[in-house]
Amino acid sequence: MEKTSPIMTLRSVAKTFGNGTVALRGVDLDIVQGKVHGLLGANGAGKSTLIKILSGAFKASGGTISWRGQPVSWDSPKAANDMGVATIHQHIPLVPTLSVLENVFLGSTGAWRLASVSRKRFDELCERVRYWPDPDALAGDLSIGERQMVSILQALGTGADLIVMDEPTASLATDERELVYATVRQLSKVENKAILFVSHFLDEVMALTDQVTVLRDGEAVLRAETSTLDETRLAEAIVGKQIVELERAAEARIGPSAASGTPRLELRGLSSPDKLMPVSLSVAKGEVIGVAGLLGSGRSELIHAIFGADKDAVGDVLLDGQTLARSTAASVRAGIGLVPEDRMGQGLVPEFEIWRNLTLPALQGVSAFNMLPQPERERERGEEAIRMLSIKASSPDILVRELSGGNAQKVTIAKWMFSDVKLFLLDEPTAGIDIGAKTDILRLIRKLAGEGKTVIIVSSEFEELLAVADRILVMRDGKCIAERNVHETSEHELLLLAGGQGPKGQAVNGSGKAAGH
Repeated sequence: MEKTSPIMTLRSVAKTFGNGTVALRGVDLDIVQGKVHGLLGANGAGKSTLIKILSGAFKASGGTISWRGQPVSWDSPKAANDMGVATIHQHIPLVPTLSVLENVFLGSTGAWRLASVSRKRFDELCERVRYWPDPDALAGDLSIGERQMVSILQALGTGADLIVMDEPTASLATDERELVYATVRQLSKVENKAILFVSHFLDEVMALTDQVTVLRDGEAVLRAETSTLDETRLAEAIVGKQIVELERAAEARIGPSAASGTPRLELRGLSSPDKLMPVSLSVAKGEVIGVAGLLGSGRSELIHAIFGADKDAVGDVLLDGQTLARSTAASVRAGIGLVPEDRMGQGLVPEFEIWRNLTLPALQGVSAFNMLPQPERERERGEEAIRMLSIKASSPDILVRELSGGNAQKVTIAKWMFSDVKLFLLDEPTAGIDIGAKTDILRLIRKLAGEGKTVIIVSSEFEELLAVADRILVMRDGKCIAERNVHETSEHELLLLAGGQGPKGQAVNGSGKAAGH
């Protein structure tokens, strides 16, 4: 029957990049018309690469793709789009200076470009999804949820039969998510569209999808009907065992307590409008706090608020009992170092050498009279960092942009190690790097804790948090919904909590406890 026939079939699809990175290792995928197919996987599992291949942005290194039973090899997203494949990307690529109407029909030609015709067509699209934005509003003035819905209208406007949605609800409020859910159901069940729905949220995957594929380390480790699964089975498939076991005894590790003596860090009602609900927390010297949460959960917003980078944040941040002024400069002076998620865009100067990047936060330590930087001393510091962190570079004169991701990340951490940093804020410090570099960085975090430094680490990979943290906070929708000692929790529980489920599938309330307890 047509409604259940595969509209797209992938067989043994592989992708190896020019630098030798293997992103996909022979993935099979069947996307069926009239069905919602969930695609899940941890950060780095291969989801983004797979999406780019089936939408025409990347060429596969091996395997075959069939569209409506015929082999295809698209050389551009436009070619895929012309055949009926539309992709709604996580970072919504609308043109902010154009109107909603102009964005919806951005790629259209011919009669649709006429005002009267396009407005009539726009009204028809809105009626189909039961959503009516102002066609003359500028895209740049829309909320994230409104932009997401305009992207869906844009995809429909192309006449697509397969719509790929990459994390469509990651940054949306609850009411906006419900609107997306209703639209997905309308498109699949009523209009017979095929939907590939990429999400981290287990509750919405269970509620929305008909079939699920889970990727891990570039392979499809689970392919099943959603009705045969539960959240625990999904969590087990997503998590796997991805990192080399650290030489630790996490189950027995009880970290230092902030209750004894002055806490290194105190948060008192730290919040930010529309980003972060009030958080109060005490962290001891030498303690490592992990922050678990899915995309859009508020985890990065928390550490940016601590660092003073969020100008709208309110509440108090105390370091060693002293209340900090709300600015990044004050935080750095007090002894806080931030390693941002976007290491090249925010953490490093790519065109500078290793040594020049390392000394930017603490030039006084390599300057004569604390005024005149001395390149020889700066290079010595670069050589020391290369030795300390096993940075793979022939000399400190290598430009940072020439380093691998893992080695560049080591530089972003090392640049704070030569300052009097008491508190390290690490946002996804192991994202996009190989397993050897990950293990080096996780060992370094425990070393810093052993030296009395305090570390707060955000990571999408919960097994990493269990490897290095003493306590773990779980974030969802801008709220801290749970706190766990590392030896009292598991990867499965953290994934269930972050995905909106407590143990045994119970919904989680704002206190982090299972609803009804």
